[in-house]
Amino acid sequence: MTYELSDTPEAAQDAGGPGWHPHRLRLNKVPEITLYFWVIKVLCTTVGETAADLLNEKAGLGLTGVSVLMSALLAVVLVVQFRTTAYRAGVYWLAVALISVVGTLISDNLTDNMGVPLETTTTVFGIVLAVVFVVWYRRERTLSIHSINTTSRESFYWLAVLFTFALGTAAGDLVSERMDLGYWLSAVLFALAIGAVGIAHFALGLDAVWSFWIAYILTRPLGASIGDYLSQPTGDGGLGFGTVVTSVLFLAVILGMVVFLTVTRKDVIDRDPAAGQIA
Repeated sequence: MTYELSDTPEAAQDAGGPGWHPHRLRLNKVPEITLYFWVIKVLCTTVGETAADLLNEKAGLGLTGVSVLMSALLAVVLVVQFRTTAYRAGVYWLAVALISVVGTLISDNLTDNMGVPLETTTTVFGIVLAVVFVVWYRRERTLSIHSINTTSRESFYWLAVLFTFALGTAAGDLVSERMDLGYWLSAVLFALAIGAVGIAHFALGLDAVWSFWIAYILTRPLGASIGDYLSQPTGDGGLGFGTVVTSVLFLAVILGMVVFLTVTRKDVIDRDPAAGQIA
């Protein structure tokens, strides 16, 4: 079973007292950051892009109708996620996949339905995300994903995730469309940016928490660029696989990896209660 120790005195107060007590351990609700995490995250962002396009084109509901439907599904899954007592791979990644679609639709609605420029949506989403981080830190004194062990922290976590997807969608569209770089070059650009964050963290000592969140934001436009490159017609700079084939393929890979992680528990955060460190 996975346990999480209080990271700060404030967290210890949340747990019921000024100090740690073995009976006050709380279960962490998110996965460990491994290669599996980043692969599934990119796949989910790709599905978020292609599935949003697929539903908008094939379902006949329009952006607004699809947005309402997917938001309702996301709300149901998040209720289940909040009611779980520990990290459950299937529930968690279903929530991520749905929030990827909803984040994409929020950005697309503002741009396509309301005519808000991508420069504006990118700026606004960036500001909103920054506000979420500031309020989260002022209240909890940590942004670490190793301490998502209270309802408050989990609420801030999912709110931040939502706006990383919305921001990533807007920023990705801005780079690939407004700057006319194309899908493939945009994917390479964002991949290089993620690599730079990794170098800054491992070689230059960039804080682990901020390294994580910067990379998390950048994986959204990376996945979207990959999804568009695979699904869009060749005349538009893509490979022409279509949204159906691309979505089904990536969903199948995600499902296979989630089943693997559910069985092996390789992404479960374990801590040694005696030492208070990640095992």
